[in-house]
Amino acid sequence: QVQLVESGGGLVQPGGSLRLSCAASGSFFSIYAMGWYRQAPGNQRELVAAITSGGTTNYADSVKGRFTISRDNAKNTVYLQMSSLKAEDTAVYYCNADVLTTVYDRRDYWGQGTQLTVSS
Repeated sequence: QVQLVESGGGLVQPGGSLRLSCAASGSFFSIYAMGWYRQAPGNQRELVAAITSGGTTNYADSVKGRFTISRDNAKNTVYLQMSSLKAEDTAVYYCNADVLTTVYDRRDYWGQGTQLTVSS
C-alpha cells in the first residue's frame, strides 16, 4: 500500500509561479523515481518532469528552463517549482512514483491529481 498526496495546485496568472508537492507514504522498500505528469482536456497524459533517487532529471521540452523538479529522499517527497507559467500549462497534474514495494516488486503509483489553471 502506497499513497501519493499532491498539493499546491490552484489558479495563477500568466507569468506567475507556483510550487507543487507530492508526498509518498505507506509500506514500501524504496522509491527509485518520482515525477509529474499532466493531462489537459482532449490531450494525452504527458510527462512533465521526473527525478531519480540519485538526482537524474528529465524534462519535457515545453517546460525546460521554466520548471524545476527536486526531491527530498528522506521525506519521500517530490516538488515541482513552476515559473513563467503559460495558459498552455493548464492541466491536471499527477504525481507518479516508481516504487519498490519489496526488494523484488517494482510498480508505478499515481496520485489523485491537482488542478493548475493559468489564466488572467
